[in-house]
Amino acid sequence: MATSPAIGNHSEEDRAGSVHRPVLRVRDGTTSVDVDAVASEVPLALSYNGESFAVMMATPLDLEDFALGFSLSEAIIPCASELSGIDVHAHLEGFAIDMRIPQARAEMLASRARNVTGNSGCGLCGTRELEQVLRHPAPVAHGEALRAAALQRGLAALGAAQPLNQATGATHAAAWADMDGKLVLLREDVGRHNALDKLIGAMALTRVEVADGFLILTSRASYEMVQKAATFGIGLIAAISAPTALAIHFAEACEVTLIGFARGTSHVIYTHAQRVISGES
Repeated sequence: MATSPAIGNHSEEDRAGSVHRPVLRVRDGTTSVDVDAVASEVPLALSYNGESFAVMMATPLDLEDFALGFSLSEAIIPCASELSGIDVHAHLEGFAIDMRIPQARAEMLASRARNVTGNSGCGLCGTRELEQVLRHPAPVAHGEALRAAALQRGLAALGAAQPLNQATGATHAAAWADMDGKLVLLREDVGRHNALDKLIGAMALTRVEVADGFLILTSRASYEMVQKAATFGIGLIAAISAPTALAIHFAEACEVTLIGFARGTSHVIYTHAQRVISGES
């Protein structure tokens, strides 16, 4: 379905998601010259059927996953089968990603085209119409309840599954775990929205059943994170930081169980708490 990214002017380091830069390190009063791994952040110019749609700042990893996940989580297409092709081209300035979708879908995007660049911290910068920002996904289907012990197992495995963050300390992750807490998929990016879009794309490509697991986020649970997840049908979300009030509103309306401050053996359940079972398992 997709072509491999061209090499262009990007180094092997950059395509691995990080670059090495000289630094002056100060530790306990001692100064030394060192080399640090730094997370890459480049512009991604997204277009559909040859028409520009948005420019996002992201880490240049798993770009095909990102393209599909973005298309699904932003409700540009309803299913992965409608994305008939992805072309990724590397340029000096960043990457151009052109996607092919049914023409009727492409024509509907005209009013949604983003007129400014979306940075890595904001997934919806530049969207022209307010109603496009506050899309309300349909209620998600319910699966089995999540045991607290499974949540804790997933959280415990998270750190070792993030090689880019271990190297740079600068990236977020979105992970999918099964109902036993085993991590199935994980994607990293400097932007939390991008990490989630990459994960959603990977889940769609591997046909993961969204009723058979839960989402873990290494960030706060903002409304657009809940919106993206609910659009894809995810009904259990655990974030290591806090949710916002609008995220709680979206989760309640979409029948999503939203968990915040998920750290170690502690967590706070904000919505639909009946889907989380406390105690040992």
